[in-house]
Amino acid sequence: MNRIFSVLVENRSGVLNKVAGLFARRCFNIDSLAVGETDEKDVSVMTIVSSGTPQLLEQIEKQLNKKLDVIKVKTFEENQAITRELMLIKVKYNKNNRRDIMETCEIMNAQIVDMSKTQMMIQICDTPDKIKLMISMLNEVSIAEVARTGTLALGKCE
Repeated sequence: MNRIFSVLVENRSGVLNKVAGLFARRCFNIDSLAVGETDEKDVSVMTIVSSGTPQLLEQIEKQLNKKLDVIKVKTFEENQAITRELMLIKVKYNKNNRRDIMETCEIMNAQIVDMSKTQMMIQICDTPDKIKLMISMLNEVSIAEVARTGTLALGKCE
């Protein structure tokens, strides 16, 4: 079972280390972690995706709420939030597979953002499942490099 934790924290040095240390000390798994400023420059949001039993996930929420630097913790099941992830992926291509890669990009709503004579860089912003699907579709060609942001999430509109 996966749960998404949207954690508002004070935007200062050492906070990420404290939260990551909490997970490490208690052997909690982090499947995805993304951190960024909010609309207030002194507040950041940490989006943490973790997996485990319902009891373990409740324990994570309780431990996060105990941290002094934590302002607020919101939790979401995957179906309660809109999630997105950004990926840049660099692939090697040739004249035989170039058209197939371009068609894959069109189908997956991805964009080619850079190109050379032998490589192209593709950008996609979508759900984590679609990102994984894109990687599996491009595994047929030669993937040179991948960079992913980690999951970002907001609760669905009410």
